[in-house]
Amino acid sequence: MASLSSHSDTLTANPRPRDTHSSTTTWQQNTGRCGHWMDSVKLLPGLVTVLAGSGLGLLALGTRIPAAPLVGALLGAALVSLIPDLPAIHWPTGTRTTLEIAVGIVIGSGLTATTLQEMRHLWRPALFITLALLAAGIVVGACSSRLLGIKLTVGLLGAAPGGLTGMSLAGEELGAGATVAALHTVRLVTVLVVMPLLVRLLTMGQGGSPDGP
Repeated sequence: MASLSSHSDTLTANPRPRDTHSSTTTWQQNTGRCGHWMDSVKLLPGLVTVLAGSGLGLLALGTRIPAAPLVGALLGAALVSLIPDLPAIHWPTGTRTTLEIAVGIVIGSGLTATTLQEMRHLWRPALFITLALLAAGIVVGACSSRLLGIKLTVGLLGAAPGGLTGMSLAGEELGAGATVAALHTVRLVTVLVVMPLLVRLLTMGQGGSPDGP
């Protein structure tokens, strides 16, 4: 009995050491699974945004809206971003730069030798129209900012005489891409609807082509 009591006391005084290596391995595995799950959750908003933007962009191709794919993609991404409690989207580094380079290539490829030949005869009206539109855009943008309470950046870029794609990228660089894109979308749609009617009314009864006498 004394021997059994002594052996029991020894076990009590010196308990079996815990397998710390096994516990550490299990903890690392659980942490790894949690990390993979968190990475998937972070990627989900971006994936949903890409799918929504691509879907509406393709659907917009069947409309007559100017820059229809861009407008559709903009609306799709905006709708997703308005979903409550959706985590913020963090695009990979260099995404914006890559898109700007791609847009620059597409726009620059439209400059051909024929365009340069036409500019030899059109440079004076082109210069006059450009300066007039720039001045008007600055005045309208500043007045809109002061009278309507919008940011000066939004007012100036929204009133600038530029295309939807280029001005949207310029606005994105200054933190106002979506707002500037919305303003230019309204402007382009209105111009395409109203200007043809005005041109027909103003040139009614006049001979010659719209390019000159």
